[in-house]
Amino acid sequence: MKFLLTNDDGINADGLVRLARIAKKYGDVWVVAPDSQRSGVSHSVTIRHEFHVWKVDFPVEGVEAYACNAQPTDCVRVGVLNIVPGKPDYLLSGINNGYNVGSDIQYSATCGAALEGAFQGIQSIAFSEGNKIMHEVTDKYIEDILVDVMKKPLNKRQIWNINFPNCPLSECKGILENVVVSTDEFYKDGYTQEEYADGKIEFMVDGKRNWNASKGTDLYGVIHDQVTVGIVNNIS
Repeated sequence: MKFLLTNDDGINADGLVRLARIAKKYGDVWVVAPDSQRSGVSHSVTIRHEFHVWKVDFPVEGVEAYACNAQPTDCVRVGVLNIVPGKPDYLLSGINNGYNVGSDIQYSATCGAALEGAFQGIQSIAFSEGNKIMHEVTDKYIEDILVDVMKKPLNKRQIWNINFPNCPLSECKGILENVVVSTDEFYKDGYTQEEYADGKIEFMVDGKRNWNASKGTDLYGVIHDQVTVGIVNNIS
């Protein structure tokens, strides 16, 4: 099998390396990922100017890796159309640093990249986790979940979206499958505001986490220390 991997945290992100190590057990792996942080750019694509891709060393033996100075969606497109011979069988996006659940999915470049993979006819899976440092829940469940969902192909407008909770393994309450995307806000949006003498006004995102969600949703699951497995539909 052939895997194309990308992310929005950049080519050097730990989550991407960990995902590549798992995928390498099951086939050949190519990585095409942004050269730096690209979180929050959703399904943005570069169409008005050129971008560049270059081969880089990668800390997983046998993985062919490329950095790209454009968006995660561009990485997927050039990976599928130009880099992976004969196109990949699977597109894996992540492992993202931070959840992609509820309303935040519409901003997520992790999910945006996966949705582009699906649009290109590749079975696509997005992975995200809530803890920057402690990965024991992810490490416990990710490989089994990957193998399971690989056997469950979706259509060109759907992706699998997997989130791992921010808790020790001893506190994880298992896997919540078939979740729906929460319609509750993940963050209650707001901005700080500062006015300057030249008339400009500076705004900075100042969202507050929402700790309430309906049962059976992705947001409910991560709030209650569960791994969530669900399908995201492309609404475009």
